[in-house]
Amino acid sequence: MSVLPELRYPTVTEQADAARALTAQRPGVCTLRQVGASRAGRPLHLLSVGRARRAVLVVAGAHANEPTGSCTLLALARRVLDQRELRDGISWHFLLCADPDGASLHVTPAPRSLFDYHLGFFRPAGPEQPEWAPSVLPPDRLPPETRALTGVIDELRPYLQVTLHGTDLGGSWVQLTKDVPGLAEPFAKSAAELHIPVETGASDAAGWPASGPGVHVMPAPGIGPAYPSLPDDARHSTWFHAHRYGGLTAVVEVPMWASDLVDDPAPHPAPAAAIGRLARRLQSDALEVTRVLEDALPRLADLDGPLLRAARWGLELVPGLAADLVHTPPADRTMAYVGSVDAFARRVPLRAAAMLRRVLRGTDERAAKQLENLVATWSDAFAARFRARWVPLEHQVEHQSRTVVAAALHAREGTG
Repeated sequence: MSVLPELRYPTVTEQADAARALTAQRPGVCTLRQVGASRAGRPLHLLSVGRARRAVLVVAGAHANEPTGSCTLLALARRVLDQRELRDGISWHFLLCADPDGASLHVTPAPRSLFDYHLGFFRPAGPEQPEWAPSVLPPDRLPPETRALTGVIDELRPYLQVTLHGTDLGGSWVQLTKDVPGLAEPFAKSAAELHIPVETGASDAAGWPASGPGVHVMPAPGIGPAYPSLPDDARHSTWFHAHRYGGLTAVVEVPMWASDLVDDPAPHPAPAAAIGRLARRLQSDALEVTRVLEDALPRLADLDGPLLRAARWGLELVPGLAADLVHTPPADRTMAYVGSVDAFARRVPLRAAAMLRRVLRGTDERAAKQLENLVATWSDAFAARFRARWVPLEHQVEHQSRTVVAAALHAREGTG
């Protein structure tokens, strides 16, 4: 596994400084303004390029642990400035970071391995995630980051919202709230040119129809979720807010480490049995972390911060998720899908252990060391099982950028 990134992921402050520099260079074309503030008072900035009525909104930083989007957003803004044809009848708007508080807690700007990545890992609990909060909270309890994002959508009425996501290890895929005819071809071509596998059986889109390999379209409202126990529902997320104005959302995922095991369309010989084994491992791994947490709880009375809430939230999902995996027929019977479920089942307890370790450092060093050993063991096993290879950051950014541009152009054709 290649372990040293060629570039580093910018902090929120560095990202804002770069946006200000672009605005200073092209003041007649660019504007930068604050559109809200986080729960901790950090500003949420919107960089706009062009003034056309028809708008594309690009959102970065919705998940703190998916940092590639922060680089892609800036690269896209520069591309739009340099290529005038991309501004022909379109204005582009870039929400620099949807969750700056979360970004301040995920502290691996240049991870050298999966273990290094997890040492500084943070991903908030579902109700604290800007895009997912509307699917699990009533409107009067939505966080200010969510209200700022939906307010921008209400103002711009974009025909396309693109939200930049990523995965630690796997392949690239796209989730669409409505189909974008023609997108699958440039997406696949870009991935092939940059040696990024296409995740054809992504568990995040389990049961969704595909308009092409790795391009998944939200199913009709009457179709139930593949994992009924999970509380979040994409149909109630901010992804669907653009629909009230006739728009749609594209979620573009790109891996930090790639695995060629996630694009194998061959039938799995026994998918249900394999997924059952993964469910049992998920329960066993989560139990190891839960035991450490329960033992440490008396010493955590005054430490109920976002790291602890996120760790507990993840662990609480495990019983229902494991039951879903065992009792629900596989949404896909391919090798790629079983591999994606394998990765998903590894992530949940690994992430909980990583965040709980950070909570316990300085409070219970023995427990923190125990969790660090689990994080190291599970990270190495994850990388080895999937034959992980680092995707150069410039390739991550280029593929995500190409896919966004292709989505914008094809969606424009589809909306007239």
